[in-house]
Amino acid sequence: MIKEIENRVDLYLLVSEFYKKLLIDKGIKHFFDEIVKKDELEEHLQVLVDFWDNMLFYSGAYKRNAMQPHLLLHLKKPFLPRHFKIWLNHFNNAIDENFKGELAHAAKTRALSIATVMQLKISQL
Repeated sequence: MIKEIENRVDLYLLVSEFYKKLLIDKGIKHFFDEIVKKDELEEHLQVLVDFWDNMLFYSGAYKRNAMQPHLLLHLKKPFLPRHFKIWLNHFNNAIDENFKGELAHAAKTRALSIATVMQLKISQL
């Protein structure tokens, strides 16, 4: 059933469906190899739920610097423009397959903004 994003349960569904797509995509899954090998995926998904809970519901649940770990990862495994396209495509598909409405649209808009800012920041490294 496709519905509006309403709560943390919905956010968990979103990020878990998103990561299912990322982890089977040969063009991007190599960024997540260490997380999966260390059995840290569930912990990472919970961090993402906190992040999107803060982004969409202004909960204050996320207290970290989201950009820093990505910048550090970029230094080890460079992000290329195609990686951002893959990331956004899977994120948008995970939303469209499960959700609709104002918050679904807001999540896609914020994801595009995040990807754009991240690309600008890594270009300055």
